Amino acid sequence: MAAIVHQKDKRSGITYAYESVSYWDKEKKQSRAKRKLIGRVTEDGRIVPTDGRGHKRGKAAFLAEEEHFKKLPSRSFYGATYLLDAIGEKLGLRKDLEHCFGERYTQILSIAYYLILEADAPLFRFEKWGALHKHPHDKDIPSQRSSELFASITEAEKNAFLTRWGRHKADREFWAYDTTSISSYSETLRQVQYGYNKENDLLAQLNLAVVYGQSSNLPFHYRKLAGNIPDSKTLTQLLADLDRLGFAKVKLVMDRGFYSKENISALYASHRKFIVSSKMSLAFVQKELEGIYDTFRSYEHYIPEYELYSHTVQSVWTYRQYRPYKKDYILRKKRIYLHYYFNIEKAAEDEKAFDKRLIERREELIEEKPLKAHSAFYEKYFIVTRTPKRGIRVEIKTDAVAKTKRYFGFFVLLGNETMDAKRALEIYRNKDVVEKAFGNLKERLNMRRLLVSSEQSLDGKLFVAFIALIYLSYIKKRMQVKKLYKKYTLQSLLDKLDVIECFGYSGKKIRVGEVLEKQKEIYEAMGVEVPS
Repeated sequence: MAAIVHQKDKRSGITYAYESVSYWDKEKKQSRAKRKLIGRVTEDGRIVPTDGRGHKRGKAAFLAEEEHFKKLPSRSFYGATYLLDAIGEKLGLRKDLEHCFGERYTQILSIAYYLILEADAPLFRFEKWGALHKHPHDKDIPSQRSSELFASITEAEKNAFLTRWGRHKADREFWAYDTTSISSYSETLRQVQYGYNKENDLLAQLNLAVVYGQSSNLPFHYRKLAGNIPDSKTLTQLLADLDRLGFAKVKLVMDRGFYSKENISALYASHRKFIVSSKMSLAFVQKELEGIYDTFRSYEHYIPEYELYSHTVQSVWTYRQYRPYKKDYILRKKRIYLHYYFNIEKAAEDEKAFDKRLIERREELIEEKPLKAHSAFYEKYFIVTRTPKRGIRVEIKTDAVAKTKRYFGFFVLLGNETMDAKRALEIYRNKDVVEKAFGNLKERLNMRRLLVSSEQSLDGKLFVAFIALIYLSYIKKRMQVKKLYKKYTLQSLLDKLDVIECFGYSGKKIRVGEVLEKQKEIYEAMGVEVPS
């Protein structure tokens, strides 16, 4: 079968078209191809015939050759990009992008497809990938054009998209909220600052906050933050963003890094349902536990699926709420649930580790080799005395040690929606969809370290990566539900489809090549029709 193949000459920068004819080599027992130079490819995609040495032929020869090659099919890899096309249609994603970005939506989709299918590949290699694959834009997007695209994406367009996209969320699902740090070498980006890096990278960073639907397993909102902002300071702005985008009813689940009295009060003031992890060291958390402590480890409170004991206590949360119409504050009291959990194995491990730490730090004091970093620990758990005869003497504060050990193995979740402890824990543990998303962003979408130098390019690249993340999240959820991870990794599944070809004929619909049974099974598992 004959097909036209494009190849760029690196020395001259000229792209040439070749007629490629496949045949079977009986001696080597493998498929081979013969190529014949057709001509140069112009910027608008036309082929200008040559005489084989790069020289243009006469007009008559050109017209004759042109008519001949119009009859030959164009040939592209299509199986994996077809899957992404079908997912975009199924989710309404393509339609939302077209509505918000007009003609540019095809470029956004093509770059997103490239990020997904060519894991960790730099954008300057798009040309080669684009020439071999059928994709929404169907033209090359050079590095300069992709930079221009990123810079053209405005905040208003992004917010318009997030508003439309957020309406696809599942009914009554919790949205998991978390942040991650993305390192950068840039010295010009304003929000790149030194802060707490969750991967212990010594570079400056910016933080990225993402909101994920727990039932749909899809990301619905994101925001970039300065690298030195702690998690607990980001919630108020998130609530304002969600209000502005029309998501006032969203329920949030967060880890304990987001706990603060101000944040819990803000969640109540905005009438939102929530589940937030908290520290056992908080006075009100310990106080509410005391009434049930002695009966906590009884069989009726045991959850076999999680190998934990649990108990829920209802209490009252009091906070001050501002009334703008009267310009004053009033005290509000709201119902709050404290879901307590106890893990026997974790308690034993924590106690052994703590006793080891006590011994080591007591030895530091006895040998008069104290460390400044341990000073708070010394003060809390030891009494140090000196006498002329006996020298230094170190005694352990048994009451302080007993109080600390009393809460080993316990953790607590705070919430304001009526549910039992088991259901609250299920919702909280599903929060790991955000952590998996961060892994996708950094590893698969090449976002571990930013290589952009302007704010506009950064914002645009983050947006396109977010679009790619939606597709990845859908695929990974379907792989999990259909148990495809037993047969494939994400990459091997996409590679399995990527070899399917399509053939384009002038003025006719494309024809899809052979689709094998295993490939059909993948499409069906993804919830899309098999290409035909």
